[in-house]
Amino acid sequence: MTHTPRFASVDDVTERLATQGYLASDEIATTVYLADQLGKPLLIEGPAGVGKTALSAAVSAATDGELVRLQCYEGVDEARALYEWNHAKQLLRITAAGAHHDTAGADEADWSSVKEDIFTDEFLLSRPLLTAIRNAHPTVLLIDELDKADVEIEGLLLEVLSDFQVTVPELGTIRASQTPFVVLTSNATRELSEALRRRCLYLHIDYPEAELELRIVRLTVPDLDETLAASVVRLVGALREMRLRKSPSVAETIDWARTLVSLGTGGELQPELVRATLGVVLKHREDIELAVQTLDLDRALA
Repeated sequence: MTHTPRFASVDDVTERLATQGYLASDEIATTVYLADQLGKPLLIEGPAGVGKTALSAAVSAATDGELVRLQCYEGVDEARALYEWNHAKQLLRITAAGAHHDTAGADEADWSSVKEDIFTDEFLLSRPLLTAIRNAHPTVLLIDELDKADVEIEGLLLEVLSDFQVTVPELGTIRASQTPFVVLTSNATRELSEALRRRCLYLHIDYPEAELELRIVRLTVPDLDETLAASVVRLVGALREMRLRKSPSVAETIDWARTLVSLGTGGELQPELVRATLGVVLKHREDIELAVQTLDLDRALA
């Protein structure tokens, strides 16, 4: 297995991610660079909507790699994560072989030859983990929201993340010819195992500082007035300081900015318009009610 670094320096990471619309902080750029240099998986934790998944897509685009994604959920198993056999196609092959026999009743293809035939690549359904390992070209493997999966799935990942290989009993051990760039994300709804953490570099992404978030908004929504963009970022920051069920994410800040552009808002954000569009950034009725009752919009927008 060969490992060819994708980035030349931390500054190279920052610049190339920026060309894909991802403005990385120094901490993010440094950790991505180290994960690339060391060939280690990158475990990213943080609130939903702060750019964990978007970082994987940006790395993939910046390095001309294929993005292979395993979306985790409760009950995801080896068949969905690694591989499974195409049983329907195997049955058809067995049936077709059994249909060919002579008048004496002897099969043209005996069972041993059929058995060897049906356990081949033709009948193997490759899932994300195996797909990433078998790819001969640059690949970014995203294991998204791992904390939503059962603990047992972490045991499956240990062999993959340690040696970048997968054992298929019928075919043997399949080893990666090149090291994929692996990103695991977690919203920290449950604690991940220490064995898994040891194999990864760690990065925590939180809500960005106001200056960085303003740059993100201006890059993503260039049609929004600069003063208005600053007001949106300042107001979202005030909302995040409240005791909400779900604080607004960066993605929702961008959605709000796009909403204001769609409504043809001028260079000033009015309290009435904020109240009418709070449902873009707050997704629970009690959060909206709390914001309306406690937030001094005149002061926040000043």
